[in-house]
Amino acid sequence: MQTELRIETTVLPGNRVEFSSPQLREGARVEVTVVVPPQPVAARMSMIDFLKTLPPRPLVFNTPAEVDEYLQEERNAWDRIPKP
Repeated sequence: MQTELRIETTVLPGNRVEFSSPQLREGARVEVTVVVPPQPVAARMSMIDFLKTLPPRPLVFNTPAEVDEYLQEERNAWDRIPKP
């Protein structure tokens, strides 16, 4: 008669798996099958959802117009960089 044991364990350092059971006799031949359950795939998050997870803090810009103004100032600064 064939006996089946189901044992869950954790992979040990060195990629080793170890288990024991009182149902196993010392010196007996056994067949071991290892099933690795599929790892859950992390759900992709939209940028808006990601931003919602961040802790609250003061805004750098209060309006889209302030962002545009800042970007234009940066672009204008590029023109003032001396060329070698």
